[in-house]
Amino acid sequence: MRKMWLQIAGFTALPHLGGLYGGYITRKEVNTWYPTLKKPSWRPPNKAFPVVWTCLYTGMGYGSYLVWKELGGFTEDALVPLGLYGTQLALNWAWTPIFFGAHKLKWSLVEIVLLTGTVGATMMSWYPISRTATMLLAPYLGWLCLATSLNYCIWRDNPEEKEE
Repeated sequence: MRKMWLQIAGFTALPHLGGLYGGYITRKEVNTWYPTLKKPSWRPPNKAFPVVWTCLYTGMGYGSYLVWKELGGFTEDALVPLGLYGTQLALNWAWTPIFFGAHKLKWSLVEIVLLTGTVGATMMSWYPISRTATMLLAPYLGWLCLATSLNYCIWRDNPEEKEE
């Protein structure tokens, strides 16, 4: 029983690692560079982001545990569903350094579109394994649709300077 709780805790905590790193990058930029950008009126308040991401990371992490458990661990059957999950997690973690770290609005938009598609593919691969795990990703996919729209509007309304 103790081993199961450690596994649940490990899977659930994993996504938060990238979130902590992203928070480190964002912390300075949210008070300096980010306020200089034109943003749509419908964007969520800055204080909502850490709360939302904490919930989303927890849900996706626990969902990955459910899939892993249902497939008997890191088996051949787990290659695609957990591989897609790992890919989307890496893409998730990469967005913040691109947007907030490098200030590359166009590349962050391309990246978040790939991320959103990969989350959709992850959900499709999880559905036959665990509907609960799939539904744990549904709020994440919804938030990514909002975030993609926000990223698009910011890119559209803030032309990047041409690099020589």
